[in-house]
Formats: sequence, structure tokens, C-alpha cells
Amino acid sequence: MTHEQQPDQPAPCLPCQELALAEAVANAEYDWSKATDCRVLMKRHRESGECMAGQSV
Repeated sequence: MTHEQQPDQPAPCLPCQELALAEAVANAEYDWSKATDCRVLMKRHRESGECMAGQSV
């Protein structure tokens, strides 16, 4: 089964994708500190106004 994006949600921007991947890798490596850092950076990025996807991602 494939994941389909909702039409009203924009695609994640490149920094969002990179941070999500880094968080997934950190979780797989049981590096909880790094995973938390990625979530914090993702939130800051989204709130900075630089995120092309906005708050809904």
C-alpha cells in the first residue's frame, strides 16, 4: 500500500525532509538525544517562516 498525500497539505520542503530522515536514522540508532534535536530543529524551522510547507506538515 502506498501513502497518498492529502490534497490540502503541501509537500514537505527539503529541510523538513532532511530533518525527518535524520530523526529516523537517530531513532534507528537509539540516539534519543539526536532524535530530540531533530524534532526541535524541525519545529524551529517551521516557525521561522522559511518552511515552504508551512505549519501543516
